Amino acid sequence: MNRLRRLLTASIAIAAMTAVAPAFADSKGKIYYMVPTLLDEFQTESVSSITKFMGDVGYEVVTLNADNKTDLQQSQMNDTILQKPAAIILAAVDFNALAPSIEKARAAGIPVMIFDRQITSTPSDLTSVAGTVEIGHVAAGEIQRLLTEKKGGVKGKILQVLGDPADPYTLDIQKGFEERMKEFPDVQIITLPAMQWEASNAGTIVSDQLVANPDIDLIFLHAAHLSVAAVAALEAKGKKPGDVMLISSNGAPVGLDLIRKGWLNVEVEQPLYAQAAALAMFADKVVNKQEIKPGTYKVLGLDSVLTIEPWGPNIKIPGAAITKDNVDEARFWGNLKAPADKITPVQ
Repeated sequence: MNRLRRLLTASIAIAAMTAVAPAFADSKGKIYYMVPTLLDEFQTESVSSITKFMGDVGYEVVTLNADNKTDLQQSQMNDTILQKPAAIILAAVDFNALAPSIEKARAAGIPVMIFDRQITSTPSDLTSVAGTVEIGHVAAGEIQRLLTEKKGGVKGKILQVLGDPADPYTLDIQKGFEERMKEFPDVQIITLPAMQWEASNAGTIVSDQLVANPDIDLIFLHAAHLSVAAVAALEAKGKKPGDVMLISSNGAPVGLDLIRKGWLNVEVEQPLYAQAAALAMFADKVVNKQEIKPGTYKVLGLDSVLTIEPWGPNIKIPGAAITKDNVDEARFWGNLKAPADKITPVQ
């Protein structure tokens, strides 16, 4: 996925190029994690969770940070292939540009697992992604509930703020959301994109639409950092928490903070921890080039569906709705507390 999560963690102190898990005597080998950037909480938390869960199943993790540079990630892939690791985990800076690197690694006998940023143009050995259409479904269910509680039925006016329209992540969420809302003719949905996932663009959209459509009941934004700009626009118009309902998706810390402050009604999480745990669950099968069977698997308590696609085994993990009632639970990655659950390999 090429979406941009703009909100940085000031306390990030991870080295720019490598982060290595502690070695232990019974290691099954090293797995290299190619992370696209370390400049947002999702990516830094992906490093700690992949390191933790892979350690559970016996692998050391070496992380290489591409600083959002495609050419650097290509070079890192070439260097990693020479190291002959047990496997590579790739979150690509650029989907298409990294396909030849995946092919080169696999030709050298090194399996490649894809994390979060799905690549369908060339085969890989396992892909672990969020169910983005399902995120849209969950959002729709929560919005139906909120409208019913406020207006006595599923009716009213919704402003939907997408991310960049070139990004499949936001398009899939839109697809899932609108699939579940089409049966409610009394709901009007206004949809506009925040180009390049820029928070300032989302703020402008919200500000303009509050003038053009002052009767907006609910705003649905496709990322938590866009909600921050939406709140600023609401405050500038003299609105208070609860005057306009808000829901967003991806589960970032800022979204959880907005729930606690009363601005955000629901945050639909992208299940980072489960996505990382799924890689560890199947790591032995990937490394040993064993068959991965399709079916439903429980990943950190989430029913996840593994299918065999033209690009290889693909496990899709659903998100969950975060509200004021469960916002402090450690299972949500926005609380930056990786779950203590110990992962066991799939047999």
